[in-house]
Amino acid sequence: MLEWLRTPAAIVFVFGIVIFVHELGHFIAAKLMGVYAPRFSIGFGPALWSHKWGETEYILAALPLGGYVRMASREDESMAFLEGGSETPATGVGANGAPAIAPEEKAPRYYDANAMAPFGPKPVPENRWLESKSLVARLFIMLAGVTMNFVLGFLIIAGIFITAGEVIYQTREIGDVAGVSASDSAFRSLAPGDTILAVDGRAVHTWNDVTERIATDSAPTLVIQTNRGTTSIAVEDTGAHSRLAIASAVLRPFLPAVIGQVVTGHSADRAGLKVGDSVVAVNGAPVRGWFGLVRQIESSPGKALTLSVVRGGATQNVSVTPDSTPDVNPITQRDSVVGKIGAALKDLGTRHPISTGLAIKGAWLTTWGNAGLIVHTLRQLITGHQSVKGLSGPVGVAVQSGQAAQLGWTALLSLLALLSINLAVVNLVPIPILDGGQILIMFAEAIKGGALAARTRVLLFYGGFSAIILLFSIVTFNDLSSLVKRIFHL
Repeated sequence: MLEWLRTPAAIVFVFGIVIFVHELGHFIAAKLMGVYAPRFSIGFGPALWSHKWGETEYILAALPLGGYVRMASREDESMAFLEGGSETPATGVGANGAPAIAPEEKAPRYYDANAMAPFGPKPVPENRWLESKSLVARLFIMLAGVTMNFVLGFLIIAGIFITAGEVIYQTREIGDVAGVSASDSAFRSLAPGDTILAVDGRAVHTWNDVTERIATDSAPTLVIQTNRGTTSIAVEDTGAHSRLAIASAVLRPFLPAVIGQVVTGHSADRAGLKVGDSVVAVNGAPVRGWFGLVRQIESSPGKALTLSVVRGGATQNVSVTPDSTPDVNPITQRDSVVGKIGAALKDLGTRHPISTGLAIKGAWLTTWGNAGLIVHTLRQLITGHQSVKGLSGPVGVAVQSGQAAQLGWTALLSLLALLSINLAVVNLVPIPILDGGQILIMFAEAIKGGALAARTRVLLFYGGFSAIILLFSIVTFNDLSSLVKRIFHL
């Protein structure tokens, strides 16, 4: 019961924080630039709660899939239907010649005879319209949302590094060489069980040393010395021969296959696997460490496996069928379907505190590294090298939020940071209705020397809105298909 209570709270927490921070960036920037912002809304649709402070109405709406900051604009009328009402002043004449509301009109919330539209009859001064501001000021307002999302992701990652410290894996033994074909001679001399002694001529003492030196050295040839000999690999910019891929995906350390976490509702949970179980064999064949187990599971989507586990000093067999899960190969960036059982490795590393300076440096590199991966994925989608089948939408994020909540605060905050960075990058895509599209229109108007025609703006808006709806439909279909398959064990 606790998990069911925790999941909705996690969903609200993740969506709410990411959206709030993004819109807060726009709002603060608009205020700093003197733009009139009568509404600040988290969510779309009917207001569940609202309150007016100063000249702004703050709203919590029924559909928490986004939000908006309403800014005074000469184009307000053409966009009013989307954001919940017109900023047109109340009309008619009442007692003593004061403007009044016509009988057939509904009085605005928080109506004040001395207020500006939409709360009263006074027109918004032209110098408080968005269009009245310089191009630099408008760009500042448009970029403030994504900037706040980047900052949020960076601060969360830095906070995790500072509080959790660095996990040191006291091993140099290779547990798996993944993602390379048998014909790739460059990796043929590296095998599970080998102990890495040096990378590019420098001795290594932990697996952290191994990954850091592989990823950060700049020599065109990667030289790895093991207890069995020396391997030289010609480094490439992308693919399995890139330093980043070798450090993060190809070479994996030997870690005992001990289960540290089991996600409720997934196949590991359904099969009865427990925290602390040590997996020693799959279908009767000995398994070499955690990553050897992962390789077996990922290569068996929808196929029943018999895991031999040691529990309480006794060995028993557990039958588990990995869920078929859409995935993207971290090396080739191609779509794939892999098996997953919803179990995580027991944390066998040693935690060491790190300085604030190193935490900030690590958070900076991680933030921009994640942003770069998202940009690469978008480029792959645009060029047709990756399909939309592996994309997730709000339903998928909701499911991941619930799972992360079961794993603890660190997992939930890590998901929040990644989602915030993701939202920042995606919002910069030049599609009208997104921040990137608005920035593109601003530059077009600056080059033209005037505003685009109203018809052009409306067509651009409808085109962008249609593209977002189409993408939303696709990712929702992906999410629901995956969810249905998992629920009914298809």
